[in-house]
Amino acid sequence: MTHRVPRVGEAVPEMAGAWDGPAWREAPAMAVDRFHPRSSDHRPAARAKLLHDGRRLFALFMVDDRYVRSRHTEYDSDTHKDSCVELFVQPAGRTGYFALEVNCGGAFSLRYIEDPTRTANRFAKWIRVDWAQAQRIAVARSLPAVVEPEVPGPVTWWVELVWPLEVMEACCGPLGTLGGQRWRANTFKCGDETSHPHWATWAPIGEALNFHQPEYFGALEFA
Repeated sequence: MTHRVPRVGEAVPEMAGAWDGPAWREAPAMAVDRFHPRSSDHRPAARAKLLHDGRRLFALFMVDDRYVRSRHTEYDSDTHKDSCVELFVQPAGRTGYFALEVNCGGAFSLRYIEDPTRTANRFAKWIRVDWAQAQRIAVARSLPAVVEPEVPGPVTWWVELVWPLEVMEACCGPLGTLGGQRWRANTFKCGDETSHPHWATWAPIGEALNFHQPEYFGALEFA
């Protein structure tokens, strides 16, 4: 699977969830709609859009959801257990990939993983991106930081972010400018500890319920 990431035009994303606004209107959507068989009968409609300006990656997730929950508020907490969206990207020429997991309340974790083999310490080779770098990622969201008890819905929520390349470069070295590059990536929607757990992907991941399979990533082509 291949997705084209347009370059930002005159209108820069306003961090307001404007899916059809001036900045995002022409960006193609990625449907996060391949549900793993272990999912409950809840099938939220999740989609993502991406843009870039050469040195920043912009992302907007929009979710038509139910059974929405957000309990984790700290950096690198278990945000995937809440109503959550995720963006994994593998820069060109790198063996590792970045795993960004953002819950509907805007809390996130960010890791750089070079060997995703599961171990007692999460993975065989990985680092947690230092907060001094990670906090440079700007995150806006439509819901409060805490949504508890769970809201049965229906609820439409969004998360929008700006990810400077400098955050990645602190872990993997110089990346240049995005224009013309081809990266690998996948996007996800999950809710491990909601009343209706589910796991959806943009690019298919095979039979295993495991998002950390870079061999299944699709491609991003940056205009």
